[in-house]
Amino acid sequence: MYFVKTPFWLKKLFKAYTWHVNTANKELYLTFDDGPHPVATPFVLQQLTDFNAKASFFCLGKNVLEYPAIYQDIIQKGHTVGNHTHNHLNGWKTSHDVYVDNVDQASAHIVSDFFRPPYGRISNKAGKTLRKKGFDIIMWDVLSGDFDQSLSAENCKRNVVEKAGSGSIIVFHDSEKAFPNLRYALPLVLDHFGSQGFVFKGLADN
Repeated sequence: MYFVKTPFWLKKLFKAYTWHVNTANKELYLTFDDGPHPVATPFVLQQLTDFNAKASFFCLGKNVLEYPAIYQDIIQKGHTVGNHTHNHLNGWKTSHDVYVDNVDQASAHIVSDFFRPPYGRISNKAGKTLRKKGFDIIMWDVLSGDFDQSLSAENCKRNVVEKAGSGSIIVFHDSEKAFPNLRYALPLVLDHFGSQGFVFKGLADN
């Protein structure tokens, strides 16, 4: 069970975190979690280039170590990078000290003030600690559901097309599991909003 469109009450309850970008302009903020991945990430980068779009990549430290050239390609193409822990830890099932240490471990390889907790799960204590360290904790406004293998690729696209609007932070995944849905949905999402005059920006460009 997950919300495709993050409800207002949840954003208000955790108002210290960033759920969307306040803008009256036709701007969207695509984000990609769990990479770099040797197939999915290059595909995403090519699509973004084709549509003259910028995005944000929340990377796992272990994947940056495994695919450093792809990580550098993300940066060289002008996209934003963020910390997504080193080992994709669940913040509700991990002790505070282990969790924060894992974020620090990733920070040795990912230079960024942006952090997104895997699964969107983080304890209040860890959230406060990371904010004191200078992190902006990035959540989301629209979840594509590309990771959901029970969801068709068309419905994944529809989730974004029907729910996103100015300032939306949108989640896709450049991962093995999500790639079948991502491969179908992402070009259509870029084309749909591009044809309506939207600009896709990285969070660091805000």
